[in-house]
Amino acid sequence: MIPVEPDELTSWREEALCRDLTEVDFFPTPEDTVAINQAKEVCASCPVARACLEYAIETRQFEGIWGGHTPKERVKLRRLWQEEIRRAS
Repeated sequence: MIPVEPDELTSWREEALCRDLTEVDFFPTPEDTVAINQAKEVCASCPVARACLEYAIETRQFEGIWGGHTPKERVKLRRLWQEEIRRAS
């Protein structure tokens, strides 16, 4: 994971495809696979999905689809990234 400066944490939001979408639910229930897949489809073509994902992991967002990942997926990614950092040290 690339360290993000505090003033850069949210600058990506201006370019996020989800910014003005009201017809897609980015905070669906875990059981709503249709809504989850719709949100992930938007994220898949978003130019700032990586920054969004990093923000969600760094700020420990426990709800919603961020950067195309569910909360459970982000927990797994966070663990992997932390392990990579430990190995690199």
